[in-house]
Amino acid sequence: MLLSPSYLIRVMDELATPPTIEHTHVRFDGGITLECGVKLDSHTVAYRTYGTLNAARTNAVLVCHALTGDQYVAEPHPITGKPGWWAEVVGPGRPIDTGWFFVICANILGGCMGSTGPVDVKSDGSGERWGTDFPAITVRDMVRAQKQLIDHLGIERLFAVIGGSLGGMQALQWVASYPDTVFAALPIATSAYHSAQNIAFNEVGRQAIFADPNWANGQYWKSGRIPAQGLAVARMCAHITYLSEEALTRKFGRRLQNAPKNPSEAIALFGEMFEVESYLRHQGSTFVQRFDANSYLTITRATDYFDLAADYQGDLANAFRGTKTRFLLASFTSDWLYPTAECRTIARALNRAGANVSFVEFPSDKGHDAFLLDEPDFHRTLAGFLRGCAVHAGLTV
Repeated sequence: MLLSPSYLIRVMDELATPPTIEHTHVRFDGGITLECGVKLDSHTVAYRTYGTLNAARTNAVLVCHALTGDQYVAEPHPITGKPGWWAEVVGPGRPIDTGWFFVICANILGGCMGSTGPVDVKSDGSGERWGTDFPAITVRDMVRAQKQLIDHLGIERLFAVIGGSLGGMQALQWVASYPDTVFAALPIATSAYHSAQNIAFNEVGRQAIFADPNWANGQYWKSGRIPAQGLAVARMCAHITYLSEEALTRKFGRRLQNAPKNPSEAIALFGEMFEVESYLRHQGSTFVQRFDANSYLTITRATDYFDLAADYQGDLANAFRGTKTRFLLASFTSDWLYPTAECRTIARALNRAGANVSFVEFPSDKGHDAFLLDEPDFHRTLAGFLRGCAVHAGLTV
């Protein structure tokens, strides 16, 4: 795939590290031993909170972000300035009402917005960054780091764990790992394992990064550059999977946009580009402003290796035997990345485990990204389920 790098160079050509930002964080000097066997002698979890923790510490809601999200769920992003990725859902009077709930969102382990990940310096005194030497992590590792944060905040039991996509995987893992710690779980637009198709798309993105001339075997910061073009292509490829054919047709169709001012930005054979091409290029160029390539590799591998049933003799129901957690599972009709059939698989496993589970499929033409967008029926269901759970739990604020 030949893409002119000019639209990336003007934005990111010199940026080898994320901007320095003082994230709210906690450092765990006791470290964490990962599933791969490597121990991080110390690690940091960056997080944000919204609302007020009640006196009984019973109204805490953990929101888990997706692959390219971060902890800035309900406020302007410190790099892009854009609204929080779930600002329509989290806040006063919103479905996750911060007048009722104390909302926590942590940057996942392996991320690049303050939590320990490949961009950080090793703890061995060498002064070198981790880069591709950062150990392999799993969704369970991410959840264990979040549990350390919850313990640090003095919260013995979460009222709810909520997340979409990779965030939904974390919600499932929370209940499997800490069944007595979660009153309600809301896995949204997610799956209990990554399909071969999911893995294939992730691998295309990784190979795009590897093929970038600035990749430098993952030590790109030494040259003062980053693999911006490869990371942008990875984002473009992934972004297609977040949408649907209906959404792309509705937004762009086959419309051409005016020829760009810089001719190198258009495919040489034609004088104009399609609007959908311009849209994807914009998605790629803005993504590289806020995300690290090595983090992208680390996190996509973690999602690929996620298979919750594999840890329970191949039977997903075994992960939830005896659970008292109340579940709301949500899927969207046009989501082909995590289709409804995969959500039904989770629902059936929960039923076999005797769990209290509700499952709703929402009609939408917006694809996988529907859970991030304006979907009134989904928002009403989310709010109603949380309020119902609050009444059942005798929650006071």
